[in-house]
Amino acid sequence: MKPAPLPLLIFIGLFALVTVLGFLATRWRAAPLNRLEEWGLAGRRLGGWLTWFLLGGDLYTAYTFIAVPALIFGTGALGYFALPYTIIAFPLALIALPRLWQVSRRQGYVTTADFVQGRYGSRTLTLLVALTGILATLPYIALQLIGLEVVLAALGFPLHGPWADFPLIVAFGFLAAYTFTSGLRAPALIAVIKDALIYITALACIVIIPLHLGGYGKIFAAVPPDRLLLATPTADSLGPDSAFITLALGSALALFLYPHATTGVLAAENPGVIRRNMTYLPAYSFILGLLSFLGFMAMADRRALSTAAFAPAFHRYGTNFAVPALLLTNFPSWFAAVALAAIAIGALVPAAIMSIAAANLFTRNLYRPFVNPGATPATEARVAKWSSLLIKTGALFFVLTIPFHYAIDFQLLGGIWIIQLLPSVAAGLYTGWFHRWALIAGWGLGMVAGTGLMMVNHFTSAVTILHWGRESIPVYIAVVAVLLNFFVSIVGTLLLSIWPATRGVDQTTSVDYDTGSAI
Repeated sequence: MKPAPLPLLIFIGLFALVTVLGFLATRWRAAPLNRLEEWGLAGRRLGGWLTWFLLGGDLYTAYTFIAVPALIFGTGALGYFALPYTIIAFPLALIALPRLWQVSRRQGYVTTADFVQGRYGSRTLTLLVALTGILATLPYIALQLIGLEVVLAALGFPLHGPWADFPLIVAFGFLAAYTFTSGLRAPALIAVIKDALIYITALACIVIIPLHLGGYGKIFAAVPPDRLLLATPTADSLGPDSAFITLALGSALALFLYPHATTGVLAAENPGVIRRNMTYLPAYSFILGLLSFLGFMAMADRRALSTAAFAPAFHRYGTNFAVPALLLTNFPSWFAAVALAAIAIGALVPAAIMSIAAANLFTRNLYRPFVNPGATPATEARVAKWSSLLIKTGALFFVLTIPFHYAIDFQLLGGIWIIQLLPSVAAGLYTGWFHRWALIAGWGLGMVAGTGLMMVNHFTSAVTILHWGRESIPVYIAVVAVLLNFFVSIVGTLLLSIWPATRGVDQTTSVDYDTGSAI
């Protein structure tokens, strides 16, 4: 495929629009960006609508447009675990996140690691929480880079040769530049355009593509029956049912532990904004449900699968190219460019937020306490800006060195790591009972077990098989690892309670968690 002038012009125009908006974001509610709270949390002044768009841009990403449909295209109904996962996540967040916002505002916390330091009084545990957040963010950024790569391939840019990576580097450079200058304000404003493009594209997909393919009846008739439903459990195996359930549950428990999710929450102006958004954000799950049908549509569209010009891209990106092929086949070139721009911007916005969130962790919880305890607010902001660039670059490591079949594997890998913060962060919002050293031991076992099981699977599957008698039970590795984590944390706390002097000092009080009646 060679780049066509009109689609390329439309794509570049939309990309330029969001880039300019990213740089102009410094003027929105102008404030000195030489303070971490201003650069990394937009001054904690985001109202209801901007928080809505920021969290939507934060959570609905290339994962929505590329990864989930690609998994459904490759495996069928199992890929639909993403739908209940998002539905489960928001009620859990509605319960916990206003408490996190309140204690963070009262104590001046910028990250969840700040909260852990205040709650448990442990520099070691705080360091581990910060490192885990940064580590788990890298594969999630990598997923966004894959989405951007796939879009550029669909536009006709070369897949191989010395110039193959140049368009990605250019796009990466613009993202890094406006993130560096504007901080969280840039993705917050760009997310408005991103969400508008995604809604337009989603509605066009569910109406126009089925018309081209003869209606939904013909689409489902073209899908192999074993892809439409999960396989029936047998006497010897629960089959994909247990994998489906644990993938949904584990992903839901992990979602709001990610640094980028908590950064969007902490940037809100009050807990009422968070409550309202957790109530309304399931509207995005509706869009996810619609877009997930693209996986089945791609199965049914023989033209998208058999077009010779798409063969090199399918060879390189596998099923992750299914949606771009579907768009190019069923839309006029100008609208296909709009849809591809929606995917690209939908990858850049969360990548910006993720790098900012990880930079906040690095600056507040690694650089300041261990390298420069006397760092001024201006120094903190400067270090965060430069570290955000390094974190984006580090995400390339995952794209280049870890084999993947489905892009969603990157998100599931990050989930295995970030869910290990469930005892220290999520449980810590409600109780200070856990002992800091027990939490450290639990974290260690969970990380080793989760990473080890992924290594056994050669990083190509996030599901492991447990055996109970003759029964085989496929389970998301994150669930296994965090259960081990909780077991050690609970038992360790019971044992260490014999020595009360070893507990850290809890700097928070019950008043800090009182969110009042703000709505």
